[in-house]
Amino acid sequence: MSHAPLPKLPIGIQDFENLRAGGYLYVDKTKYLVDLIDRGKVYFMSRPRRFGKSLTVSAFDALFSGRRELFDGLYAREFLDRPEFAPSPVIRLDMSETVTNRGLDELEDSISEQMYENARRYEVEIGKSLPSILLKRLLGALAEKLGRVVLLVDEYDKPILDCLDDLEKAQIFRASLRGIYTQIKAADRHIRFVFFTGITKFTKTGVFSAMNNLKDISMKDEYAAMLGYTEEELVGYFSAHIDRTAAKLGVSRDELLAQIKSYYDGFCFDGATRLYNPFSTLNFFDDAAFRNYWFESGSPSFLVNYIKTRGLEMKDFRGLKEAEEFTAVTEIELAKPSSFLFQSGYLTVREKSGQLLTLDYPNMEVLSSVALLFMTGGYQNERGGVIGLELQKAMQGANPAEAMVEAYGRILAAIPYDIYEREENKQGEAFYHALLLVMLWSSRIPTHAENHSYKGRSDVEIEYRDRVYVIELKTAEGKDACARAADEALEQIKAKGYADKHDPAKVTLIGLAVDKTERQVGAFRITQAVGPFADGSS
Repeated sequence: MSHAPLPKLPIGIQDFENLRAGGYLYVDKTKYLVDLIDRGKVYFMSRPRRFGKSLTVSAFDALFSGRRELFDGLYAREFLDRPEFAPSPVIRLDMSETVTNRGLDELEDSISEQMYENARRYEVEIGKSLPSILLKRLLGALAEKLGRVVLLVDEYDKPILDCLDDLEKAQIFRASLRGIYTQIKAADRHIRFVFFTGITKFTKTGVFSAMNNLKDISMKDEYAAMLGYTEEELVGYFSAHIDRTAAKLGVSRDELLAQIKSYYDGFCFDGATRLYNPFSTLNFFDDAAFRNYWFESGSPSFLVNYIKTRGLEMKDFRGLKEAEEFTAVTEIELAKPSSFLFQSGYLTVREKSGQLLTLDYPNMEVLSSVALLFMTGGYQNERGGVIGLELQKAMQGANPAEAMVEAYGRILAAIPYDIYEREENKQGEAFYHALLLVMLWSSRIPTHAENHSYKGRSDVEIEYRDRVYVIELKTAEGKDACARAADEALEQIKAKGYADKHDPAKVTLIGLAVDKTERQVGAFRITQAVGPFADGSS
């Protein structure tokens, strides 16, 4: 029996023509393009890297160029078939292609070259000059020859992001870009449509300071699903791939969808619409394996340095409250960590209430990846990744609670003494709590910190493979003191009712005590909410 071939996955394809002409799977987002064109003129959208920004810019190019054959079967074909439609000249500037590792002259030369390429494409002359003057001339020449112009600027902020560790250089680059982008408002009579993309939000004092006509749609409800995949789109467009992957992994379709949702869903920009990361989703279906595709495609070494130099704690960002405009207060290189991590895609909106946002890590891919970076960067523990993988395997065995305690002891043993001396004095017991959470998160184990009950909040709560583990951690000095502390921790879980909201047949309680003198697990107590009791000490 023969089977129809699976739709080809457009991994790494950012050109709309290549995608459509090559017969690749395309999740139709063109209704958003038509809506933007019908409703306004000058737009900006920020999204994390590898979220489909460049493909969207390419689709706009094809649409305004009148490439009807590329839109057969898509929403936007109706736009092209309107009697009043006429193609427009399109200027595309891709700031990710600029030269930024030298100085201002090289940056401006590389931008100027893109102006010349656009001029050659339409056979107009713009002479030689600064990029800002070249853009002004290009807009005027194209409008005079072919009608009002469409301007598409992709990754507008890439030159600035490339020099975040050099504030003086970032400011020089920003001033140059401001001069270029200022020409857009001055040439309004020549322009039909403008669309900017980038990772960072623009600010009123930044490169768009003179463009008060720019409409930011980054967090607008009606465009929340413009980039990324909704659950409905995942199930509808990838149905054949879901079935193939489920069969290959030996799980049911529903089980696989739940796993994909946990691992790659969760990006949110309006407080309601949840999105799957497109880069990770495509790579997952291609490999049929859960890996941290999006995270590993970035620059984790930069993030490690960012974590170390600012002394960040991972748990502090889970459930963090911020005002809706918190990203537009200052420039990215001066922004507070929550703003930087949100704009970079490492944090997202979990909830929105009025103008108040609650932030969190989007999904298990990002959570586990960032946790591993905290382990290696903040705690200088190079063994964290290996221990995490071993813990994953051990958690599927007969004694998962003991496996967690044993892994935590190995993590404690792998941390340099100077980290202890610094963090114990600064954080006390909170240091050991944070380390336990980072270990579990980096091991891809669904874990909650300070989960609230009707009498208080537990230190750690884990839901894994149809069981719940509630952990209370304390510190003490000496074997006897640790034994008492472990007993107290276990009794606290019971007295405070931390596990009462769960089915007791599925709950394991863990009282854990760390010996601050030995910097190791001093004692632990493990009991089932219903069933036998166990204890141990190191």
